[in-house]
Amino acid sequence: MTQAPSVDVHRPKVEYFDLAAQTNTDPKGFVRPVEQFRAEPWGLYMARVSDHPQFHYIESWLLPELSIRVTVFHYHPEHKRDQDYYVDLGEFTEIGPSTWKSVDHYLDIVVRTGRDTELLDVDELIAAHTAGLIGFDETRAAIEYAATTIDGIAANGRSLELWLATLGITLTWQ
Repeated sequence: MTQAPSVDVHRPKVEYFDLAAQTNTDPKGFVRPVEQFRAEPWGLYMARVSDHPQFHYIESWLLPELSIRVTVFHYHPEHKRDQDYYVDLGEFTEIGPSTWKSVDHYLDIVVRTGRDTELLDVDELIAAHTAGLIGFDETRAAIEYAATTIDGIAANGRSLELWLATLGITLTWQ
């Protein structure tokens, strides 16, 4: 019997978005300047330069009612990936008049418009729950929101945009 690969168990990743200061504090505590924030009744948009070795720019929409963060990574040509959107599951909340908080709940979904979706990091969610880093309610919610997201995309021509449009949400990108 093959042994499952070990999973790096870590606390949920937390980020902050400070609209007044135009900054994004990443999970490691690095404060990054943000080029653009845009608040809509259904979410928050952020666009900023990135110093990541694989991508140079990131655009994200935090959608609290759906418990998802939809991201477009602008990859360097040598690191281009076969994906249109990267969806994180978690809690996304406005915690003050100009501050938002993101708590990642481990599960991610890769969306390839018109083709498929791929659920990632189930092992991380289970390991974090087993280690007591995420509670039962949050674990269950992450699974339920992932299923809702995947079902919504599948029911709308495998299109994230078409599914969100049925909910009155139109994401715009640079």
